[in-house]
Amino acid sequence: MKDVSRQSTLAVELSDVVVDDHALDSEVVREYLLQHPGFFVDNADLFEKISVPHSTKGSVSLVELQGEQLRKKIRHLSQKLNQLIAVAKQNEKIYRVYVSLNLKLMKCKSVSDVQATLEEVMLEHLHLASVKLLPFKGAMALPELQQRLFIEKRFKSSPFFFGRLSQHERQLVFKDEVAESVALVLIGDETLLGMLAAGSADAGHFGPNMDTLLLRQLQQMLTILLSEFFSY
Repeated sequence: MKDVSRQSTLAVELSDVVVDDHALDSEVVREYLLQHPGFFVDNADLFEKISVPHSTKGSVSLVELQGEQLRKKIRHLSQKLNQLIAVAKQNEKIYRVYVSLNLKLMKCKSVSDVQATLEEVMLEHLHLASVKLLPFKGAMALPELQQRLFIEKRFKSSPFFFGRLSQHERQLVFKDEVAESVALVLIGDETLLGMLAAGSADAGHFGPNMDTLLLRQLQQMLTILLSEFFSY
């Protein structure tokens, strides 16, 4: 009796949304189903009776269509998960490289030692095309005019710059070495001590949205080292 009563109630509710030509308006049906999420639970037999046109399979049941949509969603989530895992593994690898680099830098005794260590680690393990340490003091100092050029143009709001340089800037820093995109790091706190420049053969490798956490730690290490070498 309860089933008969429920079906009668549903029939009455649906009859209220019948238009003049006795055909249900699709928007009204949609609204009704949204307001009654248990409709198909109470009428499970409709799943097999309802068919939906499919571009490649002809007509398929609602159950088949829902199953296919669920499988697509699972495949999409699986792909996203694999991408996240790959990014996490790459980030872990980069983190380990920077930890190793900082430990090796602690053993350096001169600016030339620092340059050699940066090249050894960053070129080999980070697969960069070029790495330059440009002190603002000492025998290997970048000329003051060039220092001002980079400070005023590339470090206006941050001690980091990621992107592409003009041909003139690239020549000043990297000479004839490859640097399609670059990372520039200003070294020093109250006193500016130099600039680290890393170049990649990939024009899109360094971009403005890059994270600076590991480079900031490297910047702090280089600030300590150059301060000691220049007796600041």
